[in-house]
Amino acid sequence: MKNLKLLTAILISSILSFTSCQDEIDVENGQNPNTNSSTSPTANNLERSSMYDGSFDDFLDGISCSSILLPVTATINNIEVTLINESDYQIVLNILGLLTNDDDSIELQFPLTVKLSNYTEVQVTNQSEYDALIAACEEAEDNAEDAISCIDINFPITILTYSLNVEQTGRVVIETEQQLYTYMNNFGDDELFAIDYPITATLNGDSSTVIEISSDLDLQARITECLGTEDTEEEAEENAKNLETILVDGLFKVESFVLAGIETANDYADYTIDFANDLSCTATNTVLDTVEGTYEVTSELEVFLSLSFTGNASFQLLNQTWEVTSYSTSSISLQSTTNAAVTLVLSQI
Repeated sequence: MKNLKLLTAILISSILSFTSCQDEIDVENGQNPNTNSSTSPTANNLERSSMYDGSFDDFLDGISCSSILLPVTATINNIEVTLINESDYQIVLNILGLLTNDDDSIELQFPLTVKLSNYTEVQVTNQSEYDALIAACEEAEDNAEDAISCIDINFPITILTYSLNVEQTGRVVIETEQQLYTYMNNFGDDELFAIDYPITATLNGDSSTVIEISSDLDLQARITECLGTEDTEEEAEENAKNLETILVDGLFKVESFVLAGIETANDYADYTIDFANDLSCTATNTVLDTVEGTYEVTSELEVFLSLSFTGNASFQLLNQTWEVTSYSTSSISLQSTTNAAVTLVLSQI
């Protein structure tokens, strides 16, 4: 009798344990919002966020879906460069940054090897094959099938599973991005899964903020938010390029400069400012008095114009980083990043 009671207790305990794990992924009624199939939005989010991110060398290869494995030889604006390791990327950036508003040219030397978003490595033997990679990447981006690079899941994470065929639960610990990508890419149609929340993730960018994610809906919201930020950054980068073109192509005067509530544009009335494509600028007045300076256009979520003049007290008042609040081919409106009451307007002559 004692043995029968002991066996009964063990069976009841096993059933309760199985039911508890089953409830975590909600096999019975599907009401758990964190239960997922291989085609669920969460499965797609996990797969895309764990793809290999090849965007770090886009200045060289122009493809975010892959990266070029070093060493590689390329001709940058008619200068041949052999890149041995990632520290050599700065050589390319320096060449590309010598002039603004110019047509940069990059000619890759084949054959070369690239690492794709699915972590495989392939050899590319000619430009035609490389163009096919570019086309495939553009199609993936258009269909939202490319890597999500604005958020990094912090590992390890645990995934709870349930096999519909054999009615068996499981638990998998994922240690790396590549392991997560492989797992989700091979996840069967006859299985269900749930992430064991909470998990943490790092939002990529200047702040590299670590966040806690508590559910599938929370994961989706965080991804939607960071993709929106990424789109804003890309738009700002494009606006920065447009502004550089406007500056280099025109001559400007100070239309307005409000400092401490006082309009001081008259101090600059006789000067025209010429922005060159080597990041230098020159202010010249009617009696050929010249003020030398430099400038830089940068972007984050907004566009910024930094000015630095020497040898003239009035122009040195313009020496700071300005946020570009609006711009056109005829007028550029700026606001101080340290004092919103200080504004500057440059008008094209």
